[in-house]
Amino acid sequence: MTRIARAAAMALPALVLSGAAFAQDAAVAAPTPTIDTGDTAWMLTSTAIVLMMTVPGLALFYAGMVRKKNVLATMMQSFAVCGLVGVLWMLLGYSLAFGEGNAYIGDLSKVLLSGMGEGWDAPFVLGSGDGAVATTIPESVFVTFQMTFAIITAALITGAVADRMKFSALMLFVTLWTLLVYSPVAHWVWHPNGWIFALGALDFAGGTVVHINAGVAGLVAAVVLGKRVGYGTENMSPYNLAFAVIGASMLWVGWFGFNAGSAVGAGARAGMAMLVTQVAAAGAVLAWLAAEWATKGKPSVLGAISGAVAGLVAITPAAGFVLPGSALVIGLVAGLAGFWGATALKHWCGYDDSLDAFGVHGICGIAGALLTGVFAYGPLSGTPASPAGISGSFEQFLLQVYAVAAVFVFTAIATFILLKIVDAIVGLRVTEEEEREGLDVTLHGERLG
Repeated sequence: MTRIARAAAMALPALVLSGAAFAQDAAVAAPTPTIDTGDTAWMLTSTAIVLMMTVPGLALFYAGMVRKKNVLATMMQSFAVCGLVGVLWMLLGYSLAFGEGNAYIGDLSKVLLSGMGEGWDAPFVLGSGDGAVATTIPESVFVTFQMTFAIITAALITGAVADRMKFSALMLFVTLWTLLVYSPVAHWVWHPNGWIFALGALDFAGGTVVHINAGVAGLVAAVVLGKRVGYGTENMSPYNLAFAVIGASMLWVGWFGFNAGSAVGAGARAGMAMLVTQVAAAGAVLAWLAAEWATKGKPSVLGAISGAVAGLVAITPAAGFVLPGSALVIGLVAGLAGFWGATALKHWCGYDDSLDAFGVHGICGIAGALLTGVFAYGPLSGTPASPAGISGSFEQFLLQVYAVAAVFVFTAIATFILLKIVDAIVGLRVTEEEEREGLDVTLHGERLG
C-alpha cells in the first residue's frame, strides 16, 4: 500500500474534524452502521459547548480586552457573526464544505440542507463509493457541530480588527469569507475528496481550518485596515480583565467539546483528546507566565489567559494523535511561541493586531500543526483498516509544512482580495471621529454604563 493510500485509509474514519482520523469506536468498519445513542449524546453536548465558546466565551474574552467605549461593539461582533454564519452554513456553506464536489470545493447538492428529511434518523454517511465514511450519529448533529466551528473561526478574525472596522463591512466580509475561504479549506482538509485529506496531512480538530485560517485572515485584515488611532501613543489598556478571564475560562471548558468532540464518538480517542487538551493548555500557561516573568518582571493575568488559549490552539490539530508527554511539549512550545507572537513579532513588524488573533491563533496554530507531524503516535492514528497508523517522521513533518503553507498562502491572498472588494462597496473603516468617540455609540447607538 502506498503512503498516500495508507494515509487515506487511516484518515477515512476521521473525517469530521479529524482531517485524517475518526474515532476508532465510531463503528466505521461495521457493515450496517446504526445510530449510537451514546456517541450522539456526546456530540450533542460537544456541539453545545463549542457554541458556548463563541457566545458568550469569545465575546467576553475579546470585550474584556478593549477599551470601555468599544465593549458592546466588540461583543456585538461575536453575537452577530453567530447569527450570520449560522444562516450561511444552512444556505450554502455546509454544501460547499461537505458536498461531494472535487478536490477543491464541495458541490451544491446540500444547498438549503436539501435531503435532510430523507433518512433523518439514519447514521450519516459522508462521501460515496470506496471512500465513503459511515458515522454513528445523524447528519443533523454533524451539520450543527460543523456549524459551530465555522462560527467561531469567523468570530476569531474580529480580534485583529477590533476598535476600527465598520459593522456593515464586517458583516459583508464574513459572508464572503465564510463561503469563499472557510468552506473550501474545510473541504480540502476534512472531506475524503479533499486534496489535503488525500495527501495525508494530519489535522484532528482544526489547526489549519480554524486557527491558521482565522489567524492569517486577521493579520491581513489588520494590515489592510491600518493601526488604531493613537496606537503606540495612547493608553489602550483593557477595560475589564475580569470579563476576559471569564471568557477565557469558557473557552478552556468549551475546548473539550472542540477537541474531544472531534473524535465523533464517546470512546477512547475522545478520552485521550480531552486529556492532552488539558495537559497542553496547562503547560502553555506556565510557559507564557515564565516568559513574561523573565522579560517583564511580573506575571500578568492577561498573560495567563493568553497562555491557556495558546496551548489550546496548538494542541487542536494534534489532539487525537499524540500522547500526554508530547502534549506537554506542544503546550510549552505554544506558550513561548504565543508570547513571542503577541509581543516581539508584532513590535518588529509594526502591525496592529488588536487582540492578537494572528499572534496567538496563527502562530500557535502553525506550531501545533507542524509538531503534529513530529509527535503523532501510530496506534492512536490507526484504524482497523490500517492498524499501524501514521507516526511522527520527517516525511510527515514535510506533509504538515506543505498543508500549512498552502492554507497560509490561499487565505492571505483570498482575504486581501475580499477586503478590497468590501472596501470598494461599503468602506472598511470608521472615521477618525467615530473611532475616537467609540464604536458602541457611533455604530450601535448604545453605551456601557
